[in-house]
Amino acid sequence: INDIEDSGYELDGLIRRATGTTEFLNGKITWCLWIDDDDLARASSIPALSKKIDAVKKYRTDGGDVARTLANRPHQFRFRNTAKVSQIVVPQVCIADAGYLPVDLVEPDTIVTHLANVMYDPELFNLSLISSRLHFSWATTLSGRHGNGLRYGSNLCWNTFPVPKLTATHKASLTACAEDILLAREAHFPATIADLYKPETMPENLRQAHQRNDETLERIYIGRCFKNDTERLEKLFELYTKMTV
Repeated sequence: INDIEDSGYELDGLIRRATGTTEFLNGKITWCLWIDDDDLARASSIPALSKKIDAVKKYRTDGGDVARTLANRPHQFRFRNTAKVSQIVVPQVCIADAGYLPVDLVEPDTIVTHLANVMYDPELFNLSLISSRLHFSWATTLSGRHGNGLRYGSNLCWNTFPVPKLTATHKASLTACAEDILLAREAHFPATIADLYKPETMPENLRQAHQRNDETLERIYIGRCFKNDTERLEKLFELYTKMTV
């Protein structure tokens, strides 16, 4: 990217920040080309970009069945899903020793690659749900493993997660909890998500924000806090059974 930026050409609208699991957790800044069809002529007039587009075309032409179907648009990713307002990013693999999934809200113009899970333009209360101990218990039970870590899959963990009917009041309370979690993290900028969710160094204000979130959510489920993960899972599987009958 630096070489392209130093070329003197106008790159506005052709480059976006990109993130996968590693970049997301460790705060690593990476970039990608994001070229709309209307911008292809401009991008192709920039020698460094034209070279990259030609290289992708050759790679896809010489590739497998799926790659060859994309050879006619070498300036673009296979999937071009984007958000308008915000995105919740969930790592595919993480060491979740702190007892919570290290998820976050990111800007809509960030491109989330296939190496992370993402919700496009979700209502913010969803961050409360997926950040909860309740969802963590569900995910650790259903997900695969990666060494000592958790391999999170949206189809298996999120799409199956039983949630009772939420009223407008419930959603407002959970949204406030999500905001508190985000504000607690912001107080420790520039600490990375990976840093914040190490159990031995997790900031106390962030831990307390998660505990308030857990209490708020669990009272929606059973009117009180769950005693332990066993009780959490018993309730979740009870709801899941009803949901799938």
